[in-house]
Amino acid sequence: MRDYINEFLDAKSVEKGAALNTLKAYRNDVRQFLTSIPQQDIKRITTEDIEQYLKELKATGNTAKTLSRKISCIREFFKFLQSENIIKESPANKLSTPKIGKSLPYFLTAKEIKKICTVAKSQKSFSFVKMHVMVKLMYSAGLRVSELVSLPENAINYDMRQILICGKGSKERIVPITKEVIEDILEYLNVRNKTGRTQKRGWLFPSEKSLSGHVTRNGFFKSLKKLAAMAGISPEKVHPHILRHSFATRLVNNNADLRSIQKMLGHENIATTEIYTHITTERLIDEVKKRHPLTQQQEENE
Repeated sequence: MRDYINEFLDAKSVEKGAALNTLKAYRNDVRQFLTSIPQQDIKRITTEDIEQYLKELKATGNTAKTLSRKISCIREFFKFLQSENIIKESPANKLSTPKIGKSLPYFLTAKEIKKICTVAKSQKSFSFVKMHVMVKLMYSAGLRVSELVSLPENAINYDMRQILICGKGSKERIVPITKEVIEDILEYLNVRNKTGRTQKRGWLFPSEKSLSGHVTRNGFFKSLKKLAAMAGISPEKVHPHILRHSFATRLVNNNADLRSIQKMLGHENIATTEIYTHITTERLIDEVKKRHPLTQQQEENE
C-alpha cells in the first residue's frame, strides 16, 4: 500500500506539478482511507467499501466540503492505479459528490487592515516590526501565506516596485507594489540588520528557530491572531488568507479588470476569481435594502 501511495504522489508531483501542500493533503487523505477500510487487497476494494468509509466520515461530523475533497482524492488515486494497470476498473467512478453551496469569503475592510497595521507599528519589538511589513505586503500584493513566508530577499525589485512570486506548481508571477510598501520593507530590513537577525541569509523573513530558515505559516497565523485581538477585531474572523481575500475584494470594488486580478492572484481558472464579484453583489444588495427610498418607505408603512 505504501508503495502505491508513493508512486501516486510521484506521478502527481512530476506529471502535474502538484505543490508540496497538495501532495501532503493527498498523502493524508489516501492513508486515512486505506487504514480505515477492512479490505487490505487494493485490487478487491469495491464501491461499497468506499461508500461505507464516507458514511462513517459523515457520521463523525465531516462537512460536505471535506467529503468532496476526500472523494476527489480517492478518485484520483484509483484513476492512477487504473492507468498503471494495477487495477482493471476504478471503484470510485460511480461515487456521487455532495453538493456544496457557494460560500462567500469574509474580508476585512481597509479600516480594519489599517487598525491592525497601526497596532503593529506602534509596538517597539522587532517581531511587531516584521509583522507590520508582512501584513502590508500580503494585503497589497494578494499573496498566499506560503508565498509570503518563503519570499527570498531578491524577490523584490525596488526600482520597478514589483515582487516576483513563486506560486502553486512553481508558477511565477509579477505583482506591482506601492512606494509606501517598498519604504516599509526597507525600514524593516534596516531594523532587522541592526538586530543581527541575518544568520540565515536569503529569506526576506528569516527565522532562527524554524527548520526551513524562514517564518512558518503557523507562526504568522498566531501572530496575526494576536494583532487582531490587540486591534479590537475578533481573532476568530481573522486568518492569513483573509488578507488575500481583502486584497481581491478591494480591487473588484475599485473596478479593476477581472483578468488582471486573476493574474495577480495566480488563479489558474478565472471562475475562482469571479467569486469576488459575488461579494460585491451581496454588498450592493445590502446597500439597496438599507438606503433605497422605496425600501425605507415600505418599512415606514409597516
